[in-house]
Amino acid sequence: MGKFLTKREDNYSQWYNELVIKADLAENSAVRGCMVIKPYGYAIWEKMQAALDQMFKDTGHVNAYFPLFIPKSFFSKEAAHVEGFAKECAVVTHYRLRNTADGKGIEVDPDAKLEEELIVRPTSETIIWNTYKNWIQSYRDLPILCNQWANVVRWEMRTRLFLRTAEFLWQEGHTAHATEEEAVAETVQMINVYSDFAENFMAMPVIKGHKTANERFAGALDTYTIEALMQDGKALQSGTSHFLGQNFAKAFDVQFANKEGKLQHVWATSWGVSTRLMGALVMAHSDDNGLVLPPKLAPYQVVIVPIYKGDEQYAKVKEAGNKIKEELKDFGITVKFDDRDTHKPGWKFAEYELKGVPIRIALGARDLENGTVEVARRDTLEKNTYPQENIAKVVKNLLNDIQENIYNKALNYRKEHTFSANNWDEFVDYLDNKGGFVYAHWDGTTETELAIKDKTKATIRCIPIDNPLEDGKCILTGKPSTQKVLFAKSY
Repeated sequence: MGKFLTKREDNYSQWYNELVIKADLAENSAVRGCMVIKPYGYAIWEKMQAALDQMFKDTGHVNAYFPLFIPKSFFSKEAAHVEGFAKECAVVTHYRLRNTADGKGIEVDPDAKLEEELIVRPTSETIIWNTYKNWIQSYRDLPILCNQWANVVRWEMRTRLFLRTAEFLWQEGHTAHATEEEAVAETVQMINVYSDFAENFMAMPVIKGHKTANERFAGALDTYTIEALMQDGKALQSGTSHFLGQNFAKAFDVQFANKEGKLQHVWATSWGVSTRLMGALVMAHSDDNGLVLPPKLAPYQVVIVPIYKGDEQYAKVKEAGNKIKEELKDFGITVKFDDRDTHKPGWKFAEYELKGVPIRIALGARDLENGTVEVARRDTLEKNTYPQENIAKVVKNLLNDIQENIYNKALNYRKEHTFSANNWDEFVDYLDNKGGFVYAHWDGTTETELAIKDKTKATIRCIPIDNPLEDGKCILTGKPSTQKVLFAKSY
């Protein structure tokens, strides 16, 4: 199956699109720009959700749900916010259909026009801050630490499965605080949660940093990001956390009485990751044979494939296979025993290789005689024979090793594709001929940032946290610069 994939080096974009579809992760839907997430893909998303949800709860957050529809007037209250999202908004104008005059079709009923048009949620700051106004009167009501798992709509015209679709799934945290210091600390805490998740669950190294003023979230005073490098040398923004200051509190007049009884506006944050992480997972690790999944996010970590001739062998192999399955489950390992008689073992091997199952165990009549099993690793494609005794312990250790190996492979790729440019020619050469992250001096102006993007298609991915200061000259303008920032072409 994997051999029918386009090779990454031949056409990375086509390889990605084919893999997402052939590995049963997702497919395009009848609605242009929207996707169907298939059960195998959704199982990975559920694993991501479960891990992140626990991390949110461990840091004191609770889940809630807010409406899909947002009154248009809410958007007009925060100028930068409406400007940032206006071009992507889907708008509901009517609430009823009727039969056409000829009775052969349906049309919008012009008499059913909404008094106020509704925006289909592109993000929820406005509806949530309108709600928080009713929840907050005193410092005793703070902080509010809410998260919601939801779908959002941003009317994208050029779409790619998981990476950019008109509707996608995500979580969005929205918190309210009594002080600026608390809100900033929350913003930092959440980018650290995302970084922890990316590195320890997705096995994907990331760089944490601040977005430039031009790249900030619409309505934020500061945006933190985690940036990951894909195997084609392009960056992918994989999570953001925003310090919103008092912008939304002022827009919706959310005030609280402090301990001295004085009224003050609340301080805010918002933060989110989306199903774009599914695209990151595919592009960061997979190879020309198919998906390579980190064990912590694989729908099942081990698949057992029986090999047999005739009913008698099948009964014995199945009994031994189920025994191994139960042993593995006792070790907290998710396992599938594939005893389908509709497909041959070779077909199953190819399927699970394509789907990125971390470990495949083959069990045949000869293995029963020898008390062994054949274990194949998806990350290295190595096969080894192990005794059936203590196999669960062996597999547990192998899974840990695979998780670590996948991370180190991605980290080494990033190290090999991270460069430091000291002049314009060097900068362009790295971007065009090597790909990857390029550190370079920038004079700090949006004008120069946009000019560099126009000339090279590269953007400033972030100003890394704790970035070392060093005097230099902007690669484009030659004006003074105090630090190198991180550039890359991106998705």
